[in-house]
Amino acid sequence: MSKKGLDNFYNLVESFENLPSIGKKSALRLAYYIVYENSYSGLNLAHSIENAIATITKCTICNNMSEHEVCDICLDDDRDDKTLCIVQSAKDIFIMEDSKQFNGKYFALESLENNELEKLISLVKRKNIINILFAITPSLANDAFILYIEDQLNNIKINFTKIAQGIPTGVSLENVDILSLSKAINGRTKI
Repeated sequence: MSKKGLDNFYNLVESFENLPSIGKKSALRLAYYIVYENSYSGLNLAHSIENAIATITKCTICNNMSEHEVCDICLDDDRDDKTLCIVQSAKDIFIMEDSKQFNGKYFALESLENNELEKLISLVKRKNIINILFAITPSLANDAFILYIEDQLNNIKINFTKIAQGIPTGVSLENVDILSLSKAINGRTKI
């Protein structure tokens, strides 16, 4: 098929290809489906993307995704306010929530930049956190990440745990099935 005269279609295919885990064939199928088979889905998708980009921001407390200044989890008084789960990204919070095995609060710590680390330390002190669960993909680099955070909080009496090694090393939480994640949370170990 010649690309001549189909610039808009191939731009759409390329846009899909730029998304994680979408190859050329999948991108072509998606573009064809949206253009020829269900244009309403395509328009709905475009509208949903536009709305999400315009309205979703980071929670000012935990860095979770939120449509408000503070996310629903941080506002939930029924959750354990003294237990904090540290994850590496807001998408990991969705995965933890799907497991239905954790009822504390979260903090998404994507990097060890000073302002993020200070935000975490401030939260731990302000909320008198006594338990921290690290739900971070197991790896040597992430073990160093955990040790660094523990060191920064060493003057506060905290019980540190991490999810059990039921999750293979190097596999991100988004690629772990719910049963394995549930077992890893329930089998978490003291650090």
